[in-house]
Amino acid sequence: MPAVQLVLRSTRVVTPEGTRAASVSVTDGRIVSVEAHDAHVPDGARLVDAGDDALLPGLVDTHVHVNDPGRTEWEGFFTATRAAAAGGVTTLLDMPLNSLPPTTTVANLRTKQDVARAKAHVDTGFWGGAIPGNVSDLRPMYEAGVFGFKCFLSPSGVEEFPELDQSGLAGALAEIAGFGGLMIVHAEDPGHLASAPQKGGRAYADFLASRPRAAENEAIARLIALAGELGARVHVLHLSSSDALPLIAQARREGVRLTVETCPHFLTLTAEEVPDGATEFKCCPPIRERANQDALWQGLAEGTIDCIVSDHSPCTAELKDGDFATAWGGISSLQLGLPAVWSEARRRGHSLDDVARWMSAGPAALAGLEGRKGAIAPGNDADFAVLDPDATFTVDPAHLQHRNPVTAYAGSTLHGVVRATWLRGQQITDHGEPLQQTGRLIERPTA
Repeated sequence: MPAVQLVLRSTRVVTPEGTRAASVSVTDGRIVSVEAHDAHVPDGARLVDAGDDALLPGLVDTHVHVNDPGRTEWEGFFTATRAAAAGGVTTLLDMPLNSLPPTTTVANLRTKQDVARAKAHVDTGFWGGAIPGNVSDLRPMYEAGVFGFKCFLSPSGVEEFPELDQSGLAGALAEIAGFGGLMIVHAEDPGHLASAPQKGGRAYADFLASRPRAAENEAIARLIALAGELGARVHVLHLSSSDALPLIAQARREGVRLTVETCPHFLTLTAEEVPDGATEFKCCPPIRERANQDALWQGLAEGTIDCIVSDHSPCTAELKDGDFATAWGGISSLQLGLPAVWSEARRRGHSLDDVARWMSAGPAALAGLEGRKGAIAPGNDADFAVLDPDATFTVDPAHLQHRNPVTAYAGSTLHGVVRATWLRGQQITDHGEPLQQTGRLIERPTA
């Protein structure tokens, strides 16, 4: 057995069995053991003692819009993965849209991989896209390594990535089910959106009324029915409507292969606090009311919601123009997800064990990366976030690592300072600043 090269020690190591004082031994970028805090350090091994800072598994963020190539002025692989690393994220999956070309063919996937390969600070994989007319491209993309396929049931906001109607969804989902793949779905019903009141301007209440909960609820109901009929595996993206939780729970009891995510902004921000004209808070589906947020937390606690991921969807400052009807919809939070969620989780009585389950293990399982990512356990990659859970900081957008200094968290004081991030046994950040760039491109596991 190769010699141990590195031992990381902390009084608070967050493992699948709970948080405890421990020493974590690493060889060739993999965890080989998790032992007692005072375990012997083998000759020749480097010891890094984090003291009372918590050692969490590196976060896995399966919902990131990098927009590169084609809209690199919005974001790019270098800046997005740098921000991820600063926030304790060690693995991310890139969404197939907002780049030019979109990831809807194998050739387009290769173009995106060629751009990303030399720029990745963290391990980076890719979703494919399901759009009208590309059913024949789905299996080849899957065989080329995409982790699954994203579709929209309502307009995406970019013309090169159209939505699927019910017939198109059925055709794509049947094809994906045929080879055992996963469909991840932006679930808002276009009919409900079209019939909702549409007003331009600066009033957040008007924007919220234009994206009603009923649009999510109806789309999720239709998705569940189709997935049950086809025996397909489906995942609901960025759930914001808590009204859908009973429907989701019932579908699972009936055997539908359904998972669900939500996002930091739905768990930490509320409609009541969004100022008029503050379009940095605009996203689709929208940030909803405080009572709705309480129910989402209950859904997490009960296990109806599987994971928390960022839906980092940045743009240039000019596209956040103060009019909720025309501003780009997306929250920039890749670097801030861990402290934002931890700040609210601790207030509600949750533990770092819960946060690691929701932000590391849950997304890793969604992507099929359990046993490799998402947990401090022997055999997994030595990916860690070193967090001071008691320290606070105030968000200054100018100090964030993503490309454009726009965020809904500007001026917020958050608990949880990421002191360091480690990827496969190499420290890649120190207090948010990059040290080295060691990210790799990853593909869907085939074993």
